[in-house]
Amino acid sequence: MIALFGPTGVGKTAVALELADRLRALGQDPVAISCDALQVYQGLSTLTGTASVQEQRRLEHRMVEIVPLTEPFSLGDYMPRAHAEIDDALSASRRPIVLGGTGLYLRAALADLSLEKVPPNTETSELWSPETRHPTAIFGLTMEREQLYERIDARVDAIVAAGAEEEVRRAEAFGPSHTARKALGFAELLEGDVDRMKQRSRNYARRQMTWLRKMPNVHRIDMTERTPADAAEEIQAALGR
Repeated sequence: MIALFGPTGVGKTAVALELADRLRALGQDPVAISCDALQVYQGLSTLTGTASVQEQRRLEHRMVEIVPLTEPFSLGDYMPRAHAEIDDALSASRRPIVLGGTGLYLRAALADLSLEKVPPNTETSELWSPETRHPTAIFGLTMEREQLYERIDARVDAIVAAGAEEEVRRAEAFGPSHTARKALGFAELLEGDVDRMKQRSRNYARRQMTWLRKMPNVHRIDMTERTPADAAEEIQAALGR
């Protein structure tokens, strides 16, 4: 298995698409298994940056747009469904690419986690377990902070231009669950505050980078001034095939 993690705006989907092309050229059949906590929701694809129809034609994505807006969805709901998708893909001789930026969901996709709360100041937790259910190569995309923040701001502008504010208002009319409301930018766009959405997105990226630094056994790839094709080539070289 392959896992691809990184902060918002770093270009995970573009790298996954390039990698999928390379894997198919080797006779493999890749499929993306999303580990994004909010891309599971129907009706928020623009806001959450879910792969477009054209991108999903190039690389099939599973665990996206599977939950109605009105339903709550948790890590406990996600983990067994992600495990089933991964196991089904492997049984069909496909190459799963676990893809996303929600660190806890990535660990839940890759490992059998205990969902019980651990005592404060506990040094070890199964949430940080390096053990995975299947052999997995984990790749973490990083980027110099200034360039990443510029990309995040541009990404927010593109999302708004693509109709995210109208999407959020339609979602609000349906009475979204408390977990759907956690989508990055949902509250901000309801208020028409794009600048606040940009700031919150940059803050979230910092937390994602903290997750990345704590993850064990990660091959880090610096995307600063590099293309998705460059990263896909490095991943292929690291895989050895």
